[in-house]
Amino acid sequence: MNALEISLSGLDVEWRRMEVAALNLANMNSTRTADGSPYLPLRLVSGPAESFERMMSANGEQLPAEPRGVRVVSVEAGGGLRQVYEPNHPDANADGFVDYPDVSQAEEMTLLVKTARAYEANLVAMAAAHQIYSSALQIGRQS
Repeated sequence: MNALEISLSGLDVEWRRMEVAALNLANMNSTRTADGSPYLPLRLVSGPAESFERMMSANGEQLPAEPRGVRVVSVEAGGGLRQVYEPNHPDANADGFVDYPDVSQAEEMTLLVKTARAYEANLVAMAAAHQIYSSALQIGRQS
């Protein structure tokens, strides 16, 4: 796997992370989903595309393997519910409380900024790799 493919895997993961954060922000005031259950905030879990154990051989020597980039491991419910007293709301329980997803707008916006920076870093790495590959081709043409 070359540097462009590794950066591309990072771009894919960060794009998905932005989608999940945007989904949480869009549903922060939703009391229920289409099936009637409460909306639970989501979190994207990412990790290396190749496990560390697989990268190492049985006798402790490193295998001649290339890095595989990153991947989305799962998207999981990452938060609970907060109760707000709204006795006139149609979804209020017998005590007058409505369950809303426990989404912090500040935390989600911070996550979006961090994710955008990671996305930009992957773009810069892709541009650098492209420039290095182009320079290598130019050197090859001259010889």
